[in-house]
Amino acid sequence: MIFDTGSTTFMILCTSLVMLMTPGLAFFYGGLAGKRNILGVMMQTFVSLGITTIMWVAIGYSLCFSGGEGGIIGNLDLAFLNGIDFNTPFGPNGTYPLYIFISYQMMFAIITPALITGAFVNRVTFKAYLIFLVLWQLFVYYPFVHMVWGNGILAQWGVLDFAGGVVVHATAGFAALASVIYVGKRRDRQSPPNSIPLVAIGTGLLWFGWYGFNAGSELDVNSITTLAFLNTDVAASFAAITWLIIEWKKEGKPKFVGLLTGAVAGLATITPAAGFVPLWAAMLIGIAAGTLCYMAVHLKNKLGWDDALDVWGVHGMGGVFGTILLGVFASTAVNTQSGLLEGNVAFFGKEIASVIISAVYAFLFTYLMLTIINYITPVKVKVEDEDLGLDASLHGEKAYDDGAL
Repeated sequence: MIFDTGSTTFMILCTSLVMLMTPGLAFFYGGLAGKRNILGVMMQTFVSLGITTIMWVAIGYSLCFSGGEGGIIGNLDLAFLNGIDFNTPFGPNGTYPLYIFISYQMMFAIITPALITGAFVNRVTFKAYLIFLVLWQLFVYYPFVHMVWGNGILAQWGVLDFAGGVVVHATAGFAALASVIYVGKRRDRQSPPNSIPLVAIGTGLLWFGWYGFNAGSELDVNSITTLAFLNTDVAASFAAITWLIIEWKKEGKPKFVGLLTGAVAGLATITPAAGFVPLWAAMLIGIAAGTLCYMAVHLKNKLGWDDALDVWGVHGMGGVFGTILLGVFASTAVNTQSGLLEGNVAFFGKEIASVIISAVYAFLFTYLMLTIINYITPVKVKVEDEDLGLDASLHGEKAYDDGAL
């Protein structure tokens, strides 16, 4: 089988970029965590690279992308990639191997549950997290991938999600909220970020990888690919500066962590809309992301939810806002879908319904799942382990030599 070398190379590059986002997330979270819990949160992120890959090849891809139309989850016909080899074609007119699409989607599966970990920093045992990682993918992530991207019931209904506003960010964000409500508050909530430069490195890697996340989701190389790429950067930039200005005015000083957090909020918010909206809409979405996600974080603080690294406010609400704004700004001048501004009220309503369904289900199932896991093994760490820090108490390691500190 002869494949198009340009399309194949592009998809390999995008897959590699999305893989890089997981180490980037580890650096981002690791820098924000307290100095006694750096390795704990990074470990939770990196371990998904291994466990999720095993699950994806064994059953994940099949449960997401097999089965008939209109379902909730696929079947096991493609378990262990049965019937697929390196010559199986995929993409427009079979321009590249199916193996690349399988790998590309696997990288999404790896990072999605890892996003949740920032919410419950230094409060969850590693054994409980491993069970969580497996069950959450089986019962939350795989069904939503199938329903939205696997031609399942939401796709048949007309719901669109270019690169993961519903599938990735809304589900992970509201799972994070359920997690922090279940495990409760940290004993030390005043622990500052241990390394803001590490947060900056993580943000840079996430931003860089997000081009593969969004532009690659066109699954082809065309004008929409380039628009999704530019929309991604524009929204992130507008959101970063919006967050910076708001925080500067509110607190009197421009904060570097605020600038970085705003950029991530913009990236999360443009994700569902990147290939469906014009460039001017990406600018407005970026401004909305910087404003609304900032407000969501402050609402979380006011309500006393100890979402340590703002997973719900940035990723969860970013995915929700982005999906709703897709329903507003989608344009047939860009792609095949019209939004509210072009008179399509029905599509706008479907996008709102999709975020409600995903948020409610992810929240309720995650809370129930943690309750069940707690009967198998304790979910919350012991008080003495939390006080000592999970790096030493659970992993027997330190991020830095004491002399360096």
